[in-house]
Amino acid sequence: MTVHADAGGVDRLTLAVLAQYRLATTEQMHTVIAPGVRIEQTRRRLAKLRDEGLVERITLPQAGRTRVWFVTQYGAQIASEWPELRGWQPSRTVSDPTAARLKVGHALTVTETGLAFVRDARRRGEVCRPLDWIPEVHHSLGGGEAVIPDALLYYRRGSRDGDGGSMMRAFVEVDRATMGPERLSAKIGAYERLYRYTPVPFGRTRQSLVQEPARENWRERYPLFPRLLFVLDGTGPAGLDNRISALRAACRQLTQPGFIRDATILAVSLTDLLENGPSAPVWRSMASPGRRVSWMDSSRPPAAPARPAGRSAASPPPSRSRGTMPEA
Repeated sequence: MTVHADAGGVDRLTLAVLAQYRLATTEQMHTVIAPGVRIEQTRRRLAKLRDEGLVERITLPQAGRTRVWFVTQYGAQIASEWPELRGWQPSRTVSDPTAARLKVGHALTVTETGLAFVRDARRRGEVCRPLDWIPEVHHSLGGGEAVIPDALLYYRRGSRDGDGGSMMRAFVEVDRATMGPERLSAKIGAYERLYRYTPVPFGRTRQSLVQEPARENWRERYPLFPRLLFVLDGTGPAGLDNRISALRAACRQLTQPGFIRDATILAVSLTDLLENGPSAPVWRSMASPGRRVSWMDSSRPPAAPARPAGRSAASPPPSRSRGTMPEA
């Protein structure tokens, strides 16, 4: 008897991706799990997982009856026990169809953004696997505050078959013009706080840290501070320019010299991202007006002088580790 072990592997990947991504259309799931076969196979696979009580769907009548998939409580319980989803926590409304319908616009845009990086890596022979896109990773700032990027991206440059290459990481914020430019640009200040945040270890005082300084919390997870990528949608050219101007203005208000020196902050329209791919020079640099680069660009133009230092800081702990290679 022939045992088709790979079928179970694809079922597992399907459930893991749906759990981690929150929401995805049939077409998006096809891109992730089986782009080399006919989409009917993906439809049958999702229908089978639904019959087994692992996934559920809603239908969007205004979008040509597009089907949007998500895990059930049972599916989330099974997926959470797998090592590839170590640290993943399902939301309290993970299997609620009403909650899925209300957040579907933003969630599907985040998923589509992640798939752009996955497709680009496949095309370039580099490594960005489906589970290297991790939505909503909690980074504590202390005092009950947190930074939660729309997604944390892991991407390894270089040949997928070789030992070389560099691991790159990025915080990704997807904006659909549902908030004003000022609220959008305020996120840069939150990431500056994350860069500075140094929690006081239990049992130690601030004074004791003078002799033995504590490390910033993000260094417990990342070799270098991840890049900060803004993907902008839902507005025309004038609105896009206004939002980028607000982001640049926020950068000029930064007070932490280390963050200004170390952070790479870029913005792109979703249209340019999807049409050209993330590795194309379509990203606008916040440090250099008029400059367009790839998100992987390693050159750092001179930063403007920092303003006088201001308030305190913020923390980060994300989720699963993705290798030990140096970050680009």
